Amino acid sequence: MGKQKYQHDLERFLARNPVVSYASIARIVRHQKKVKQYVKQLIRQLIAKGKLKPLVKGYYTTQNDASLAVFCFQPAYLGLQDALSHHNLWEQETIPIIITTRAVRTGIRNVLGSNVLLRHLDKKYYLGIEYHATKAIALPYSDVEKTCIDMVHFKQKMSPEVKQEFKKRVNLPKLEIYLKPYPAKTKKTVLDMVGAKRAALIKNTFKK
Repeated sequence: MGKQKYQHDLERFLARNPVVSYASIARIVRHQKKVKQYVKQLIRQLIAKGKLKPLVKGYYTTQNDASLAVFCFQPAYLGLQDALSHHNLWEQETIPIIITTRAVRTGIRNVLGSNVLLRHLDKKYYLGIEYHATKAIALPYSDVEKTCIDMVHFKQKMSPEVKQEFKKRVNLPKLEIYLKPYPAKTKKTVLDMVGAKRAALIKNTFKK
């Protein structure tokens, strides 16, 4: 009876939270004897029933969306070419690209049978994030201005068409604020790319 109660409690929890951690499941069954052993057993049962999927180590999901791995590396957001697609700045599809301030192994990872790219970012550059709702959950993406800066910061190749889209769509005052913590070289490259020739903007952006 106790096991059934915990299973029902967990299933209700999963219905409200598409991504859960091992620790959050352990809190639900904290009054159960041998919690660690019981949690592992409970997770195995839910995976066997198809009600839970391993996402990354220590995290699980009820969905089939590799982008949800962004919640396993917080603070983090989806960016670079992934954000280009999200904001319709180009027409290509790409794998999820997670940018995190955490000290984790970067590179390609397999998540839910799909490739996900993990990149590291200094925490002083963690800004310009907005949440966009999907059917299951709101995902954090870099906004257009932060995506523009990240493409330069991470030295990503951009076609003339993508540069033109940035030039048309960036909010220059917002871009100015975002650029403040970046090195002068990055500031100049970004401003030149978007055609920010206004003297006042450039002067303010390069202030320490």
